[in-house]
Amino acid sequence: MAHTAIADSFRSLIDEHEPIRQIGTGYIFTEGPLWHPVDQSLIFSDMPGDVRRQYVPGQGVREIARPSNKGNGMTYDADLNLLVCEHSTSSVVRITPDGTRTVLCSHFQGRELNSPNDIVVGKDGAIWFTDPTYGRLEHFGVPRPTQLGFQGVYRLSPGHRAGDEPELVVDNYLFSQPNGLCFSPCERWMWVNDTDQANIRMFDVISGRLENGRVFAGGIKDALKPGLPDGMKADLHGNIYVTAPGGVWVYSFHGELIGKIACPEMVANLHWGGADWSTLYLCATTSLYELQTKTKGRDEPFMYPNPVQRRPQLQTQPQTMPRPGLITVPLKDRIIGSRSALILQDLQNDVIMEGGAFAASGSPEHARTQNVLANAARLATAARANGVMVIHVWMVCEPGHPFLAQHAALMQSLKKEKALVRGTWGARPAPGVEPQSGDLIVEKMSMSGWETTRLESYLRHGGRDTIINCGAWTNMSVEHTARTGADKGFHIVVPEDACSTMNEDWHRASINFAMQNVATVSTTDAVIAALTRE
Repeated sequence: MAHTAIADSFRSLIDEHEPIRQIGTGYIFTEGPLWHPVDQSLIFSDMPGDVRRQYVPGQGVREIARPSNKGNGMTYDADLNLLVCEHSTSSVVRITPDGTRTVLCSHFQGRELNSPNDIVVGKDGAIWFTDPTYGRLEHFGVPRPTQLGFQGVYRLSPGHRAGDEPELVVDNYLFSQPNGLCFSPCERWMWVNDTDQANIRMFDVISGRLENGRVFAGGIKDALKPGLPDGMKADLHGNIYVTAPGGVWVYSFHGELIGKIACPEMVANLHWGGADWSTLYLCATTSLYELQTKTKGRDEPFMYPNPVQRRPQLQTQPQTMPRPGLITVPLKDRIIGSRSALILQDLQNDVIMEGGAFAASGSPEHARTQNVLANAARLATAARANGVMVIHVWMVCEPGHPFLAQHAALMQSLKKEKALVRGTWGARPAPGVEPQSGDLIVEKMSMSGWETTRLESYLRHGGRDTIINCGAWTNMSVEHTARTGADKGFHIVVPEDACSTMNEDWHRASINFAMQNVATVSTTDAVIAALTRE
């Protein structure tokens, strides 16, 4: 069964001829697929059957809970507690790894919720869920009258106490039947679909509410094919995957329908999983399917759980102590090579070597103090060994610096010092950090590594969402690249001893203040210890 590419960008996500494989069948109506990052298994619901099952690759499917209170959507929190939307009880519940069940909420304004349906957890720990009426219907739930009179979207704040009422985050009567919901990779936006209206709305996430709602996609229906908006997920690029007629429809971040994933049965929900989060699992009526993709799901807190929940082999190795006066933090998560890229920025002769155009600034001395070339070289070696994409970002100007704007001191000094001219010694990489086979080179004409380059294309196409950002100068190129990268939804890691600038004061000011807001500041040894191919 071939998938449909409406735009070329779909082909970078899904191979049109990638087979969709049935890995379990014989159920009544499957829902809520969810991958466990430690157990490396998938759980899913069968609402009418009132059972929860687990799929283990190579071992098949088994029951793990009966009854399940007709659980529907599920997710984990960062501690790997299971959060379930229960149709039978109109509740959102938390189930700890030892099986302890706690009702987080069941009422709003003293009345029972309809039937919580789909659920997601933000990076701050807040829980968001939809509340249509399907769990009060025959087959999917327990038939009973509704008490609220509207179908809403709710939030449990990070400080929510079990049993307290949730916060309504949208207008009461905006939705007919709100169903699937998901964050953008940066969590600045949220999408919520409506099964009855056959559309998706996009919202700004502002102070714990959904604001400025607008229709993102409409007309998600087909009289000739079964399927409507139900489950919905975003990938790491911000593309949206929603269940729809014939399978799953894929939209770009800007709302363009770019392709359709075909499935033999009507799909109700989906989720990424597998060792590298690139396998898309589909709950489709009576069966469970899997599809290999070229992308991955957006980062969610449970994908990289708190260390106390991790297997011993996933724990971070001991790290060297940071230098006094510099603020660094322990790396809580492994840095997975297939999801990461190393940027070696502006490590060029003119920038940091004696005899270079900017030697008088003090940059060669500070680079020696930081041992930046040796540390950057060690990072590059470890990165290549662990499947990390290595990108050299260089400032390169044409002879005479034609059309280089002279609006800023940096651009003025480039031209005045005849610096970083293509083909000259000054533009070449400093000793020890020359590109190796398989490395990528990005040329720029800006302080940041983003605006005038193809850096983002390499990262997005390569499925990278974590950037190890180092080089020269800390308070200029490295900091500006970190700021923009954070805005774009990338996790930025800055090994401070692989960065240098013109003096220690400027370096510390950048590391201890600006970088703390946009990056995880660490050390070369800590980053190398955290690298893994897993």
